[in-house]
Amino acid sequence: MSLLMPSRPIVINPDLAYSIGLNEAIALQQVNYWLKETTSGLERDGVRWIYNTNEQWLEQFPFWSESTLKRTFTRLKSLGVLKVEQLNKSQRDMTNYYTINYESELLDEVKVTKSKSSKCTLPSGQNEPMEEVKVKPSIGSKRTALIRSNCTDVLTENTTENTTDIKNPICPVASQPDGDVLITDQAKQVLTHLNQVTSSRYQVSTTSLQNIRARIGEGYTVEELSLVVDYCNAKWSEDLTMSAYLRPQTLFQPTKFPGYLKSAKSWAKAGRPPRVNGEWAREDGVFRSSFQNTDYSKVPAGFRGANS
Repeated sequence: MSLLMPSRPIVINPDLAYSIGLNEAIALQQVNYWLKETTSGLERDGVRWIYNTNEQWLEQFPFWSESTLKRTFTRLKSLGVLKVEQLNKSQRDMTNYYTINYESELLDEVKVTKSKSSKCTLPSGQNEPMEEVKVKPSIGSKRTALIRSNCTDVLTENTTENTTDIKNPICPVASQPDGDVLITDQAKQVLTHLNQVTSSRYQVSTTSLQNIRARIGEGYTVEELSLVVDYCNAKWSEDLTMSAYLRPQTLFQPTKFPGYLKSAKSWAKAGRPPRVNGEWAREDGVFRSSFQNTDYSKVPAGFRGANS
């Protein structure tokens, strides 16, 4: 059976891929499909938001691994063309909702086309021969390499009238930042924030960046990692024992980070209260976590926390 469009294809605008990258263009076009062509999601303040789980996204992009999917959405968010927020009121519901920033210059057809054109200009004359320069072959090679212009003319096929038209030049797609380089740059931002907040001097090294890069690779943002730093610093900095754990290896370890982030978000929502005598204090009293207000009246007798 032919692989040529057996089902609805994913259509990509070449100018969009030029502007933000191929993988990013594929993902953003699919988000646009859900926003414009369906009634999925919800509307908030005149803006439509849609959501899919990672598993549902991967069903639409079966050619990607989960790490590639997360890196792609992380980059779209860092470029400012995709907005990702958790809109549910429940703190336990961590569902991500997505919408597109249609005002981004990276999506402006006129500006992108102008940028593309500025990188490639037509030659002054028609049918000028391509410049060929002989260079020394690489070791083990018996062929002579040819260095050609980065921007070549596409000529129409010669007809019986011997007419030749010069079409628009084909330009190479602008190189996009490597995914690993982007993750490392973001990890350095988090490490710098950690040093500033805790007055530490952790160096840029494999040991310091390993867990940070891993969490960013999983789709967590620089803002979320920085929030965990702020929260744990507020909680542990005055404790001589716990302050020793204000380090990258502990804050961002895979088994602990999700719990730290959940607590950090609750802390931020409460206004980032200071820690006083082992309690989160604020102007209107003591901030207590939601689980401390749990109604245990319906818990069977004998269980921890139940009324006797």
